[in-house]
Amino acid sequence: METEARVLLVDDEEAILKMLETVMNKEGFRHVDTCTRAEQALRLVEERSYDLLILDVMLPDQNGFDLCAAIRQRTKAPIFFLTAKGTDFDKLSGFAFGADDYITKPFHPLEVVARMKAHLRRTFRIPAPAEEKVYDFGRFQVNVDAAELIVDGTQVDCPAQVFQLLVFFCQHPNRVFTKEQIYDHVWKDEYGVFDENTVMVHIYKLRQRIEENPAQPKHLVTIRGLGYKLVPGGKPL
Repeated sequence: METEARVLLVDDEEAILKMLETVMNKEGFRHVDTCTRAEQALRLVEERSYDLLILDVMLPDQNGFDLCAAIRQRTKAPIFFLTAKGTDFDKLSGFAFGADDYITKPFHPLEVVARMKAHLRRTFRIPAPAEEKVYDFGRFQVNVDAAELIVDGTQVDCPAQVFQLLVFFCQHPNRVFTKEQIYDHVWKDEYGVFDENTVMVHIYKLRQRIEENPAQPKHLVTIRGLGYKLVPGGKPL
């Protein structure tokens, strides 16, 4: 379903467009168009058929609410707002102009993707998975579909690449990976050239979240001379 869906991202911040496009590609969305202006968005909507659109409210050439209304006249596809304008009035305005969802910045890109998949399942009438993929490692649990990390019963914020690294280890418990193998699985498609420092920094950030004492890790342990492995305190559900 994700592979076939065509998505349009409209935001004047190139960094946000690039980040979302990269995460969406990794999550199976292969047809993602981007643009930075309302004028470009309207032209693309006239030329192509989209299954879902994500709009910023603050665009350089037109208010995003007005753009949403114009697009809504051309398509019934789900429209999301992705914006820093997060007051109740702004949200109500977004829905009044025809939006289906409203996500405020800063945001977790995997949350955006999870909401996209939920809307597309309803649009294409594809049933949700029978059960969510959840890993339970005792002190912490990882809900892959919801992009959530729960530590000692509390949800912990986890940046996208740190979460991707965590999911990779959860999928391969008790298996030792070298820094280069980790990099190849998590970052190679995005950056290409192996960067040992990237792996070490993200290992550190991950330990800060899942370990009771990051200086003496019990879950994400170092295997001297070889690499790292995740030692479960439970087992995948």
